[in-house]
Amino acid sequence: MKKIFIIFVLGSTAVLSSMNSIAGPHFDRGEDARGGWQGRGLDNSDNENRMRERRMREERGVERLKQHRWQAGYVMPQHYRGNGYKVDYKQNNLPKPGRNEQWYKINNDYILVNSDDNSIIRIVGF
Repeated sequence: MKKIFIIFVLGSTAVLSSMNSIAGPHFDRGEDARGGWQGRGLDNSDNENRMRERRMREERGVERLKQHRWQAGYVMPQHYRGNGYKVDYKQNNLPKPGRNEQWYKINNDYILVNSDDNSIIRIVGF
C-alpha cells in the first residue's frame, strides 16, 4: 500500500511539473507590449474614433457652460469654484466684497458669490 501511495505522489508531481513547463511564459499569449490585454483586437482607427468622440463631447460641454445664464440667487456650479476663477476686486475695479463673499470672473462676467452656500449675490458685466 505504501508503494502505491509513493508511486501516486511521484506520478502526480511529474504530471503537474510538466504542465508548468508546457504553459510557457506569459508574454507568448498574444498580449501587447505593456503586458496586458488592453490593445488586443483594436486597431488605431477605433482608438482615433473614440478620441474624436470624446473631444466632441468635451467641446459641447464647454460650449454649454459658456451659454450659461447667470442670475442672482442661483447656486454657482462647482466647476467654477476653483482658485483659477477667483479675482481680486481691487485690480478689477469691483466693489469690496463683504464677509464670506468672493468675486469670480467667468466668461467676461464678474460674479459675486457667497462662500457659505455658493449662491450668486451679484453679477457685473464689462
